[in-house]
Amino acid sequence: MPRLVLEGAQWGDEGKGKVTDYLAQKADVVVRFQGGNNAGHTIVFNGHKYALKLIPSGIFSPHIKNVLANGMVINVEALLSELATLESQGVKSYQLFISNRAQVLMPYHIDLDGASESVLGDHKIGTTKKGIGPCYQDKYARLGLRIGDLLDEEALKDRLETVLPLKNKELASYGLKTYTYDELFSLCRSWGEKIRKFVTDTSILLNEEIEKDSKMLFEGAQGVMLCIEHGTYPYVTSSSPTASSVALNCGIAPFYVDNVLGIIKAYTTRVGEGPFPSEQLNDIGNLIREKGHEYGTVTKRPRRIGYLDTVVINHAKRVSGIRHLSVMLLDVLTSVPLKICYAYELDGKVINYIPSTLAEYKRVKPLYVEMESWTEDISNVKSFDELPENCKKYLKKIEELTSLPIAMFSVGADRNKTIVLEDLL
Repeated sequence: MPRLVLEGAQWGDEGKGKVTDYLAQKADVVVRFQGGNNAGHTIVFNGHKYALKLIPSGIFSPHIKNVLANGMVINVEALLSELATLESQGVKSYQLFISNRAQVLMPYHIDLDGASESVLGDHKIGTTKKGIGPCYQDKYARLGLRIGDLLDEEALKDRLETVLPLKNKELASYGLKTYTYDELFSLCRSWGEKIRKFVTDTSILLNEEIEKDSKMLFEGAQGVMLCIEHGTYPYVTSSSPTASSVALNCGIAPFYVDNVLGIIKAYTTRVGEGPFPSEQLNDIGNLIREKGHEYGTVTKRPRRIGYLDTVVINHAKRVSGIRHLSVMLLDVLTSVPLKICYAYELDGKVINYIPSTLAEYKRVKPLYVEMESWTEDISNVKSFDELPENCKKYLKKIEELTSLPIAMFSVGADRNKTIVLEDLL
């Protein structure tokens, strides 16, 4: 059975949740393999809107096993709140599994995230201030707490006694409130009891599902251009959302990943700081933002808007092994003047790659091919053949510039507004 990674091939917010929700109807297991509640996605079906941040998109189907893998950093309070919201919306029958090796996002991580952004001033990263970066810092400094520690009183006691004095010194250096051992111990024990029924060794679970030949979807947060290894460093997230990181972040062998579907918008958006060559700080950018309701699921910040950039998509293809594309929000571009960035000019030379340094990337000038738009309403089409001719040409140009086949495209927010050209699951 196929094991498919859904990969954001731009700067995140590409519509991964909708694609996951659509494909999850055929899946047995849906896995979040990195990140935390700093990114979210909105799923719409049957006229209802659901905002997910930590929980995998398969949560709406009772037969699907939903996994929060070891590569994640988990704000337990936020997780419990998200579950309570879903249950209040009628989502009460689900299967959820949390890795005992996933990192616990602590209150002081949130405090330190905000403080460090303030100190950076004009050079701030533009984080969501959800504590994700400081939590990953502690993971790699070996100062983190893991979900399994919440379930073991002695292990938790040992970790807090080791870590808290160091974190309090760090907090004090910023002039922030420090924490007592008793308050954090009590909080962590409370969290442990509330999530105990969900916690397991998800590496074992996933490998058992592989042995059963289950259909599996792996979904990450953010996109390739926010990857800490291959994104626009330092304006990136603190983990790798690429398909290359799935095996490490889930505890499975690399050869078990069968295919990678790159999710892109029909245009480009970005949240936060950093270079953005095709950005449109003009009426066209404003038009697309309002038509596409381009405001962050978590932060509500207005997203930066630009023309589609196939240099970015080809970079994602190279570093993450993307083999097919899913083009989202195609309907937003109806009656919008269109261009596609196919290359950059850097210091008088045409290039087809993302420079590694910010200094160079800020100097690139996008080179465009102009496309004729369409005026017809495409929100009710059911096939590629029903699209207006100029819309077909736009999709075919994307395939030509990326050498990737389009497997899916969407013409609206609802689940049934997704047109499948090639079945990958």
